[in-house]
Amino acid sequence: MRKFSIASTLIFLFLTILVSTNAQSNSYLAEMKQWDGARIAALKDPNGWLNLEGLFWFKKGVNSFGSASTNDLVYDNAAFPKHLGDFIYEDGKVYWKDGSTEKITINDGDLVLTNSGTLNLLTATEGKYTSRWKDFVWVVIQREDKVGVRFRNLKAKTLLEFKGIERFPVNAKWRIKAKVIPQNQNPLMIMNVLGQNTAQKHGGQLVFEIEGKTYRLDAIDEGGIRLFVTFADATSGKTTYGSGRFIELDKPDAEGFTYIDFNKAYNPPCAFTEFATCPLPPPQNRLSIAIPAGEKKYGHH
Repeated sequence: MRKFSIASTLIFLFLTILVSTNAQSNSYLAEMKQWDGARIAALKDPNGWLNLEGLFWFKKGVNSFGSASTNDLVYDNAAFPKHLGDFIYEDGKVYWKDGSTEKITINDGDLVLTNSGTLNLLTATEGKYTSRWKDFVWVVIQREDKVGVRFRNLKAKTLLEFKGIERFPVNAKWRIKAKVIPQNQNPLMIMNVLGQNTAQKHGGQLVFEIEGKTYRLDAIDEGGIRLFVTFADATSGKTTYGSGRFIELDKPDAEGFTYIDFNKAYNPPCAFTEFATCPLPPPQNRLSIAIPAGEKKYGHH
């Protein structure tokens, strides 16, 4: 009778653990499905990365803009005016002047301006002023010493033909606990695809183990409650995007720990368009191990 009781207890415990594990697995899969859905929605959003069709850098003075090859900034699209207007870049400010045949609108929340030649489009808040002509929208951006315009087509072929992103099968083993070692005294130097180096606020060094071996990644503190990491691994340039991927994670808890969920590793904007200015992984964030988790490479950029 006692033996039967012990066996029954063991079976009960096993089934309890199995049910608990399956419940956690189903919950995690549901979380990942929701995360994927939000990721795709963000890419397809009017402010996402799938509709970019131009990134033009200004010279000092007048920068004519249109589809004709005689313009300083040429957007080669037959549906676009030959000369829409001019960007005037002077004294650290950018103004717009409509051409002779077309007019644009400039929006700032509920404010709508037409042909505002005196409005400085270069502000501390990137994208504060969005200019529009039909299905084409653009904002003035600054990257260190370079100032230009990021241009979108809301009916871009790359958006309309988007079919999703292939990813590795979700595996909870790639959600890894990490110790965050503060590095507050040192900025984190990050280079972008333009070759510009910028000093970022160091969010700490993530120390974690995979199959008994210790690895490290340096994180950027972009404010708020999250850390940001750009990294590469042994899959980069093979099954994943060659210049690495991004990942976001919670800031450490009171004991200094957080979790790196590589299932949520995602492609940088440059995987979808040549008109982005992505940060690259610093040398210390290039892992020797393969991380077969998260998004796979997309397209040919």
